[in-house]
Amino acid sequence: MKKIIVTAKAPKAIGPYSQAIIVGEFFYSSGQLGLDPVTGLLVEGGVVSETRQSLMNLGYLLDEAGCSYSSVVKTMIFLKDMNDFVKVNTVYSEFFKENPPARSTVQVAGLPKGAAIEIEAIAYISSMK
Repeated sequence: MKKIIVTAKAPKAIGPYSQAIIVGEFFYSSGQLGLDPVTGLLVEGGVVSETRQSLMNLGYLLDEAGCSYSSVVKTMIFLKDMNDFVKVNTVYSEFFKENPPARSTVQVAGLPKGAAIEIEAIAYISSMK
């Protein structure tokens, strides 16, 4: 059985998909852009600001699902420019301080709304807060 996760704290989906879904003991997020949840627009400040907002949006979804960043077992990062890798890692390490999850990072030709970064995650819910 799947449970749809929805929160007004994170940006609304910009297409026909759910913000996140729980299946069994696993949480799956849709990709989170650096969108301001109120305006639906990309935050200003480039990849650093977008990364921070993307991870904050992910945190809102994790919280709604009853888990936290420490529950995350895998993240996938999509970057418009791999030259931003070090900047992204600096912000990312603020959210995943100890025992960070497994991760993939790939450069892509483009992202929705002209974003510099998109981050999605899988979390194991039995490792609740």
